[in-house]
Amino acid sequence: MSRVTDITCAWRIPAAVGRAIDSRQPQRAAPRTRRRRRGSEPPVATPHTAPGSPGASLAGRVALVTGGATKIGQGVVEALAAQGAAVVVADIDDDALATLPPGVDAQHADVTDDDALAALVAGCLARHGRLDVVVNLAATYLDDGATTSRSDWLRGLDVNLVSAARLVELARGPLAAHGTGAVVNVTSISSSVAQTGRWVYPVSKAALVQLTRLQALDLAGDGIRVNSVSPGWTWSHVIEEASAGDLAHADDVASAFHMLGRLGRPREVGEVVAFLASDRASVVTGADWAADGGYSALGPEQRTPAIPLLAPDRTTAP
Repeated sequence: MSRVTDITCAWRIPAAVGRAIDSRQPQRAAPRTRRRRRGSEPPVATPHTAPGSPGASLAGRVALVTGGATKIGQGVVEALAAQGAAVVVADIDDDALATLPPGVDAQHADVTDDDALAALVAGCLARHGRLDVVVNLAATYLDDGATTSRSDWLRGLDVNLVSAARLVELARGPLAAHGTGAVVNVTSISSSVAQTGRWVYPVSKAALVQLTRLQALDLAGDGIRVNSVSPGWTWSHVIEEASAGDLAHADDVASAFHMLGRLGRPREVGEVVAFLASDRASVVTGADWAADGGYSALGPEQRTPAIPLLAPDRTTAP
């Protein structure tokens, strides 16, 4: 059985990806800007408020994050906690749960088990007295493209899609109780582009984007807002393993097709989630937010201009 975790990287990374242009062709220099050193941490603009202070946008609220024990999840947890929320994390990885910072309410749970989901909601109410925010981040990468078995298709959809629908329905009453209910579904750039050899994951994430719209419509009458966040390539367990832990190299590979010239960082994704969960986004619902470093806006030409490639090779004798 595949490990259930939070996933934001969108596909298997071929060794040759990142070759943005054919080096044999003469290139026109692209406009240069001062760039951060590859592999270093980018500045993350976070409000200067202490957790629980009057200026913290989630002070006094309780957030439940599924898949919150891995890299992306921990970025979300940090951002929510920094805004004053009490955070409950549900994951099946007990070792990762043990690494969460003090103060986080860590719970072992399988999101495909309705009884476990109901127990999570009940536990939030019993231990914290309320539930204001649900972040559906748990996911599986179980995907063999066209050859995926029926059982793996059903497993992938169960984890990535059905669990998000079931948890929100089970949490609907508590989310509506205080007029502060917010749901954030973590989707992916995979939801809107075609990717070689991947069927289950992109399909499940595309369906999750549509589920977000449907939930937003049907829960609006209860005062519950529902949005989704679609990360681009982000420093996750998948990227870390694929790059042998070399963040600078991963940034280099990602630079060709992300406007910012690098991977996203977990806390950066977390800040978008925290914003959508807060009253600062009080008029925002039914929307999918791209937290992808400009990936989805860039298109196929990538960051290096393609027009110069049309010129004949001037180094070749006529």
